[in-house]
Amino acid sequence: MTPLPTAYTPPTTQVSLVADLATRSAGLLAVVFSGAIFGFFYAWICSTMWGLDATDPRVAIQAMQAMNGSVRNAVFAPAFFGTPFVLWIAALLAWRTHRNHAAMSFAVGGLIYAVGGLILTMTNNVPMNESLGLLTVPTDIDAARAIWVEYSGTWQVYNVIRTVFSGITLAFAGYGLMRL
Repeated sequence: MTPLPTAYTPPTTQVSLVADLATRSAGLLAVVFSGAIFGFFYAWICSTMWGLDATDPRVAIQAMQAMNGSVRNAVFAPAFFGTPFVLWIAALLAWRTHRNHAAMSFAVGGLIYAVGGLILTMTNNVPMNESLGLLTVPTDIDAARAIWVEYSGTWQVYNVIRTVFSGITLAFAGYGLMRL
């Protein structure tokens, strides 16, 4: 019989079986959360903003106001706010089960998302969204276009940055899961 590779030591006690299952489950959850937030940001790049940019700017402003108003919900919040914490829990559990490469990967992924996804969004995209939300949509199309062009271009730059950071986070989470 061929021995198992030395990188994996099967659990030998009930406690280590539970620890192993908890660690693997947290790693999988870290990938799911990272993938959810990456996909959310990515969808804005490849469809939502292009669609809004292609429509009447008055409609784009109204639609963006409605989307920004609806995104604060119990479905979105766990992925947006919880992702770094899920990654850090996975890191802690991986570290406690002596899977240091996985632990480091999850920890770094959590830090990358916290800075490049969560903090970036809260300091840039959210204030822009709140300012846009306070506006009365102009009836004049040229006035609306000026507002939309200024908003959309800058907002999309920050969205691309947070999407890249979230994609890197997802890669770290996936690597961490592979190392478990």
